Amino acid sequence: MKYKIAPFAVILFFFFSCKDTKNEYDASGTFEATEVIVSAEANGQILELNVNEGDLLKENQQIGVIDSTQLYLSKMQLSQNKKAILSGRPDISTQIASLEKELENAITDKKRIANLVAGDVASKKQLDDATTRIAVLQSKITAQKSSLNTTTSSLNEQGNGVNVQLAQIEDQLKKCKIINPINGTVLVKYSNAFEMTTIGHPLYKIADVKNMILRAYVTSSQLSQIKLSQKVTVFVDFGKDERKEYSGTISWISDKSEFTPKTIQTKDERANSVYAVKIAVPNDGYLKIGMYGDIKIKN
Repeated sequence: MKYKIAPFAVILFFFFSCKDTKNEYDASGTFEATEVIVSAEANGQILELNVNEGDLLKENQQIGVIDSTQLYLSKMQLSQNKKAILSGRPDISTQIASLEKELENAITDKKRIANLVAGDVASKKQLDDATTRIAVLQSKITAQKSSLNTTTSSLNEQGNGVNVQLAQIEDQLKKCKIINPINGTVLVKYSNAFEMTTIGHPLYKIADVKNMILRAYVTSSQLSQIKLSQKVTVFVDFGKDERKEYSGTISWISDKSEFTPKTIQTKDERANSVYAVKIAVPNDGYLKIGMYGDIKIKN
């Protein structure tokens, strides 16, 4: 009788031990990171691409260049076109200088004739003719100024149109510089220097692995226990009974339920609907994308 009880006790021990282990954590999930695929923004040959898998890059760091020779030549041509257009603008003061001199003489003649009329030496008609001449010259000057101003405005507008084209070229030249968008680690390199590339062609993939995200799923009954910015404890297994504990913060809670992921093995658990949550976990260098983590909600 003594030997029959012992195996039964061992079975009970493992049963309750497994049951406790199963309920030890509130949720489980996998680690992910903010990944960005950096693509070419210009067409041409890659002259430089100073990046390798595993490199740590900084935000706004220039890591490569795409050939921009043709764009630069187009910029130079547009600059010359602009100079040619603006050089055609008339010099208004020079163009009307002769008319203004003629008007000045006409005004002087009128004064002289007016004095002669006062002394009964000149006729009234001569004075009227002098007045008419002044009016005609003033009209000519006004018309000439208007015409020259219109020509100047037209040429200025043409120059502004070239400025827009130059701005487009400048933007395209900037896009020939390969600028890294975020702080992170290069995960995959898709292109190499001296290869041809096109707009939208992937160059490399980078991820911010210093700030990992643990995506997990909680049941509807657990929603009342969690909220945004709440602190939770994250446990990660590294093999050979080595486990590390991290502090995490709930950064996102889905507002829609979904079916339990198929990684949940039991049929009853797969039938339940769950809510996805994201937990921000600072990385000490040991966390990797795709690793599993367990969550314990702090009360």
